[in-house]
Amino acid sequence: MLRKVLILTGVLSFFCLPELKAQGLPIWDRSKQTGSLPDWLLKAPAVKASVLRSADGKDLILYNGLLKRVFRISPNLACTDYTNLSTGKQLLRSLREEARLTINGKEYKIGGLKGQQEKAYLLPEWVDGFTAGEADFKYASYQIKPLISQLKWNNSRFWTPQHKDATGKMISFLFKPQVSELEGLEVRVNYELYDGMPLMLKSLYVSNKGTKVFKINKVVNEVLAMAEEESSVEGMFEKMRKPAGIYFETNYAFNNSMNYANSDQTTHWKTDSTYTSQVHYRHQTPCLLEIYPENAPGIELQPGGNYNSVRTYELLQDGDERERRGLAIRRMYNAVAPWISANPIFMHLVSRNDEQVRTALDQCAATGYEALIVSFGSHLNMEDTTAINLKRWKQLADYAHSKNIRIGGYSLFSSRRISDNDDVVDPKTGKPGGAFFGGHAPCFGSEWGLWYISNIKYFYSKTGFDIWENDGPYPGDLCASVSHPGHKGLEESQWRQMEIQKELYHWLNERGVYINAPDWYFLDGTNKIGLGYREANFSLSREQQKILNRQNIYDGTWEKTPAMSWGFVPLTQYQGGGAAATLEPLAEHLKDYEQLMMQYYGAGIQACYRGPRLYDSEETKQTVIKVISWYKKYREILNSDIIHLRRADGRDWDGILHVNPLLKDKGLMMLYNPTKKKITRTVKVPLYYTGLTDAVVLRERGTTAKNYKLNRDYSIDVTFSIDPENYSWFVIQ
Repeated sequence: MLRKVLILTGVLSFFCLPELKAQGLPIWDRSKQTGSLPDWLLKAPAVKASVLRSADGKDLILYNGLLKRVFRISPNLACTDYTNLSTGKQLLRSLREEARLTINGKEYKIGGLKGQQEKAYLLPEWVDGFTAGEADFKYASYQIKPLISQLKWNNSRFWTPQHKDATGKMISFLFKPQVSELEGLEVRVNYELYDGMPLMLKSLYVSNKGTKVFKINKVVNEVLAMAEEESSVEGMFEKMRKPAGIYFETNYAFNNSMNYANSDQTTHWKTDSTYTSQVHYRHQTPCLLEIYPENAPGIELQPGGNYNSVRTYELLQDGDERERRGLAIRRMYNAVAPWISANPIFMHLVSRNDEQVRTALDQCAATGYEALIVSFGSHLNMEDTTAINLKRWKQLADYAHSKNIRIGGYSLFSSRRISDNDDVVDPKTGKPGGAFFGGHAPCFGSEWGLWYISNIKYFYSKTGFDIWENDGPYPGDLCASVSHPGHKGLEESQWRQMEIQKELYHWLNERGVYINAPDWYFLDGTNKIGLGYREANFSLSREQQKILNRQNIYDGTWEKTPAMSWGFVPLTQYQGGGAAATLEPLAEHLKDYEQLMMQYYGAGIQACYRGPRLYDSEETKQTVIKVISWYKKYREILNSDIIHLRRADGRDWDGILHVNPLLKDKGLMMLYNPTKKKITRTVKVPLYYTGLTDAVVLRERGTTAKNYKLNRDYSIDVTFSIDPENYSWFVIQ
């Protein structure tokens, strides 16, 4: 009898009976969760993120006033309800597994329930009749913790808007395998629910507590069977509308596109053949979402090893209007990656010797600039860690810091050939080459790649540099080498290179180093990316550049905050163009120089003012001081959200509007006249996102006040005049 008890105890300890009912949590009370909600883009709801339980103990409920996600926990855990409380929209049409792993070539589901026949909708009363899959990982328990930041961000060196750290709740669901060949594996599915916004983060954590090596071929960390967006009997999958009530973003994105949509490597919309009542005749409706990296198979999980999946941010949207959707995404970035809000005023110096660096630092200090980046084509080499080179740049960094200026530099990684042993190996040819940019590029997992990271860290530790501007790696090149120490072969090469790269970003960020990166690595610690531009355009005339730059600003800020982007102003000739494209001598082109600065600073965007100096005369110096002083005076509102008024086309006025309901200056509007004649216009200015509801005060160029009564649509009609090829600005209080 004792032997039978011991055997039974051993089985239970391995299979781990789930908690059949949630205990010790507040009970969900629907009557207390109703009523009108404030617009979270203007004012966060008073309700905080919480984990609740149903009265019968069968369900766990994640709730923050803006979204609700419900999980049935027996006989296995499955999400049964995902509701946008701002719209009342139910996002789910059927149950799916929580996640999916392919291990040693075999696919396993994490959680989920079987038994739903009708897949167009799900009724709560059906769930009691559903069953668990015999081979599926089974829910065992949960833990609740406060939400914590993904990085230990050091924000002590650079200007940052006033902000509060994001808060919320995290719940971690533990799953264990039900088959002996997976003994020792444990999976945690983590959900992090944010306060004040309809946002949650989902991730997967796999740990090997056994004695065997497991090969993880694929990790799908989110599966949602979502309601379709259109009724199409014979539509083409590629052309049909995807479900739009939710925005997904992960920290696995790259493509040098300077926006997330074209950098995303993980979002996959698929068909669902089990959804037999759908309208599409061949069951081709895009209504099943899966999140996973396409090129990240073959990860060997050693005994004692852990695996962290991509992090999936899920932001519920309450409409199709582009501005509102973009505003929500920008608010998400400020919450989940607050380091993107740091926005130092910097110069891009082209230098040939140390004396030019000191002169530029003196000019930065004299005009109010806060940082200097030694640009490409200069005499800085951060790969050189000899004592003499470190001493030189340590002395220059000390000189910069003595003037309260931060200093950094440019470092090239991609678009260069190192050696046959260190370059990425093309999977198609088995030879070096095939990189996304330039054919050749080093592999981050090669001996040289690991040496490069070690040198960068050593350089920053010894010199006290404050900014790192790296050029590459861009797209996570695949590498077929089997001799690189940082990866075993082709299958895991992209994933391992990304891990190496992210570790460097984390290391720099946590030490307060500001990172200008070439690709979409914001969620892993980088601060800024290019606004979006074509390099050859900086060889066009100054007149063309002004209009094109404003177009770039307008187009590049729908989903990026001002601080997330950098622009470009070549003070000296850049790739050609001659005198018509050049600002130097600066004193001879002061009007263009001032307007180019005002366009960028007026958008809250730092540009790379690339050249040997910021001014060449006293008049030029005073112009730069005037612009920088103006920018610093209105810095908080200029770094706030942008509302897009009219895109530059050279034919008529164009402009943007900054808004922030939390500031005294609720708005700041920048307007431009690109024409050769003075213009007078009356335009409707939308002020809803300023938070003002009745009356506003408008001050042109910050001077004489004019009172306005808001229209019923929260707009005002403003009449203005602007001189030829000039601009104006208006403060809204």
